[in-house]
Amino acid sequence: MKNLRAWSDHLRPKSQTPPQQTRKTTSLLVSVSVTLASTLLTIIPIYYSSLRYYPSFLWTSSVSSSSSTSSSHGHGVSAGVPSAKQFDLFTGEWVPNPDAPYYTNRTCWTIHEEQNCMKYGRPDTGFMKWRWKPNDCELPIFNPYHFLELVRGKSMAFVGDSLGRNHMESLLCLLSRVENPVEVQLQRWKLTGYNFKIAHFWAPYLIKAERADANDPSYTALFHLYLDELDPEWATKIVEFDYIIISAGHWFFRPTLFYENGQLVGCFNCYRENVTDLRFSYSYRKALQTAFRAIYSSRNFKGLTFLRTFSPQHFENGSWNQGGNCVRTRPFTSNETRLEDINLQTHSIETEEFKVAESEGRKRGLKFRLLDITFASLLRPDGHPSRYGHLAPHDNMTFVNDCAHWCLPGAIDAWNDLLLQMMKMEDGRSFDKTKSSWAFHFF
Repeated sequence: MKNLRAWSDHLRPKSQTPPQQTRKTTSLLVSVSVTLASTLLTIIPIYYSSLRYYPSFLWTSSVSSSSSTSSSHGHGVSAGVPSAKQFDLFTGEWVPNPDAPYYTNRTCWTIHEEQNCMKYGRPDTGFMKWRWKPNDCELPIFNPYHFLELVRGKSMAFVGDSLGRNHMESLLCLLSRVENPVEVQLQRWKLTGYNFKIAHFWAPYLIKAERADANDPSYTALFHLYLDELDPEWATKIVEFDYIIISAGHWFFRPTLFYENGQLVGCFNCYRENVTDLRFSYSYRKALQTAFRAIYSSRNFKGLTFLRTFSPQHFENGSWNQGGNCVRTRPFTSNETRLEDINLQTHSIETEEFKVAESEGRKRGLKFRLLDITFASLLRPDGHPSRYGHLAPHDNMTFVNDCAHWCLPGAIDAWNDLLLQMMKMEDGRSFDKTKSSWAFHFF
């Protein structure tokens, strides 16, 4: 009220306005402000509800910001639905979690060798003992019973590069506390007790791509990208799945040639005469558009699609092939770093194209959701394998430090905390006191 009066006094000429008139003016301003605020708070939720989409600033849950109604272990958590309580899941800090980790490389056998940091001698364990804490609420730790009840009789596909596989393997390890997954064929798994199927489709560009020279190693090879053509390895199979999680980004920084309508239109870092050198953003944006179009144009796909956003790398003192490394042992706080340069550009492309896809999908009765892990992952320079994703180098062996993938267990497990919470908010069921004694703690 004091600020409002000061504002109205500032607008009023310095004259002999009677105090009674000032009180009337102030009262009118207060009335107008309250009416406007009330109207906005009523219209905005109704508008977004009609769209069947809630942006991050309107995400809501019955999960309380107080520990009195929820715990960090996911006990007694109700699935959230849009209501008066609003919060952003994706802006926050990493806080200590002494109860973590909830699995190890001894209890989960699906960890990929290159992310099996404890097996290869990583000396510290502190990187496993953090959890993601949004600013406005408590995000429950992943509860495998809740997840498996949501997906009973359903299927989920991860589409993308090795970081997509990294994400899937984190999920498999988290679920293994309830039931060990069975690999029914290459990169396809099943949890028989819940009739839940999960798969990873290798599609680092999401679209059709071919190596220019089959003898070149993949990390230096030049690729042909057909920006308007789908990768049939996953695009023809999406109707089999109830959930699709697509992700990409890192491979688009490699040398590539771009084709549209069968014609060469440009490249990125190809250094060829008479070929226009375009930015990576050109191909990444086109690839996302093509992938999204495949999903929302499918006649038979009725599932829920997540775009998992870009996962930042943390190379310091050099790039990946020039001695760069990641040796930090603690997370950043939010005021120690910021999203910028390539990370910001990539994330911006994703959010822009997601908005278009979400709108197009909504017209067709399909749901698209943004699993925005970028900022949380930016704060975790300590979570990568570095040199602890393989045996120590010896004569005639060379390795590069890995500051792109994530150790298991570790920071990437929080991606599934977020995924589960978003799935619960979509489903709307209550999970109060459901299998609350699930937690197993190590270290």
